[in-house]
Amino acid sequence: MAYVNTNRVASKGLMDRVLVLKDGVLAAWQQRRVYNRTVAELNALTDRELGDLGISRLGITDIAREAAYGK
Repeated sequence: MAYVNTNRVASKGLMDRVLVLKDGVLAAWQQRRVYNRTVAELNALTDRELGDLGISRLGITDIAREAAYGK
């Protein structure tokens, strides 16, 4: 005797997909704000202050990227 199992996978509705998209856009926007704020704060420092922190001007974007998006 053969048995057949059927499972219906509930598909996400339109509203669920819109909410997931909204959450993704908000997360990306917040990450970009962290990146821009970090770049602005580090650019506001003098070369001497950056040197005291062990940061060169060329490394500011790398540091901001790591702060916002991780490694």
